Amino acid sequence: MRIPFAILLFSAPLFAQSDEFRVYTDAPRLLLTPQRLRLLQRERQRDSLRWNIVDALISGGAVLPEPGFAWALYYRTTGDLSWGRKAVDWALSANATDLRQLALVYDWCGPAMTPEQSTSLTAKLQRGLSAPASQTDIRQQRSRVFAAIALADRLPDRGESVLKLLIEQWWRGDIAKKLKAGVPAIPRDQTYAFMELLHAVRDSLNIDLREDAPDFFKALPTEHLEGHYPAPYPTPENDFRIPVYIRDGEPDLNEAALSRAAEFAMVAYDSNALENQYLQGWLMQDRFLMRGGFGVPYEFLWANPYQPGLSYFRMPLVYHDALTGHFFARTSWDEDATWLGYFDGHLQVFHDGKIETLKAGAATEPVHVGEAVILSARAKDAARFRADSEAVFVLNLAPHAHYDVEIDDQELREGETDSGGTMVLTLPEGIETGIRVKQRTE
Repeated sequence: MRIPFAILLFSAPLFAQSDEFRVYTDAPRLLLTPQRLRLLQRERQRDSLRWNIVDALISGGAVLPEPGFAWALYYRTTGDLSWGRKAVDWALSANATDLRQLALVYDWCGPAMTPEQSTSLTAKLQRGLSAPASQTDIRQQRSRVFAAIALADRLPDRGESVLKLLIEQWWRGDIAKKLKAGVPAIPRDQTYAFMELLHAVRDSLNIDLREDAPDFFKALPTEHLEGHYPAPYPTPENDFRIPVYIRDGEPDLNEAALSRAAEFAMVAYDSNALENQYLQGWLMQDRFLMRGGFGVPYEFLWANPYQPGLSYFRMPLVYHDALTGHFFARTSWDEDATWLGYFDGHLQVFHDGKIETLKAGAATEPVHVGEAVILSARAKDAARFRADSEAVFVLNLAPHAHYDVEIDDQELREGETDSGGTMVLTLPEGIETGIRVKQRTE
């Protein structure tokens, strides 16, 4: 039976729907969904601990590293126009150049602006939006998304030219492809910026960017959690969990604050995911509640203390991502645990409160973690060691390479490394044997 052409013509959109890149949602569009705004206002009504901290700092006149963000958030929570006007005055000042904060003030503080102020801030945002942005800097791309969404009512195409280019070319054509191939295209210290971008795109365009690299996002909460050193870092305001870093010196506490903010944003994006429920259990300890001027607005914006979580002590002690080759292991989830991390070509050991970064190609003695034995071997030389665990992880080998594996009293077998140079061997239960691995030369 033939189907009339007219029916095919009018039914075609049902089979070939495309993404809509024009923004039609009402302000506030950025991060403050109606549900989240109600939660913040309810926290104020209930006089919660987080509200008391943010209220004391902001109303008390504390120096804030990101005043536009903090004052605009305070205005939206309290409805006090004086704080909205203060945020607008800051945004229009010569010193205010952060495109992200400018977009948040414009989006959140519309009722507090005069028509003249709105016109001036629009022009300032448009200048920022027209400036070139680095293709590898997630923060700059996030800020462009914020500006395009905030300005949608003032743009002839309602933000489509900026958002379509960013999503189809920058994200789907580049970053997502790299993530699917195991390339670390989102730097760890920019995870929070990406989570903001993820929220903004879904909230305003109903596009879930996770669908373009599902395996990466499935692993992200667990890898993020595992990639922290065991010992907390105490400060006068609160303790911090410190994410992995490779530079010399003390940890960057703003980076630690944004790492915690990223975790909150992951939970908020998908609170039903099992991985995020463990993350929520990791977050809900008052000793890590951020109380300093930089972290307080993020803590208040994202935290949901009513969201149930699972104990992170049930998380695996050994984590390996075969796609990226990243590997994290710890002797326990206690704060005095020994921790080993192999990520982005870097090998670190944390023990007795100290980070030791090993040189590229360095070999280590086998370390036992639960039912696994872990060691680092030189990529080209033959390595021989004894193993008495069911799972053996050999790190620091050549990526995507083939090795001869000799196990005492067994036939020679072939092993292959992943994209990070990690080889996983499985041994029979209860065995203790010698193992030798050597890269094939043919």
